[in-house]
Amino acid sequence: MEYSKIYVTRIRELCRKRGFAINKLASMSGVKQSTLDNIVRGLTKNPSAKTLHKIAIAFNMTLSEFLDFEELNEYSFEDDED
Repeated sequence: MEYSKIYVTRIRELCRKRGFAINKLASMSGVKQSTLDNIVRGLTKNPSAKTLHKIAIAFNMTLSEFLDFEELNEYSFEDDED
């Protein structure tokens, strides 16, 4: 799975589990809806740690908890181009 798609999967999964729409997540996180839309649509390839932290807080998680999921844990960053 492509790195940028990992966040898309995680955000969509957590929204589904919690019954959130993207606009509700935007409101709860303080992240602009356009920014979240770009992440979920795969247009933003590498969201900032600050943005991810705000999203994690909206899910009542630490950033570490938000980033601790199978797809990311198994991802090989060595294959990424700088």
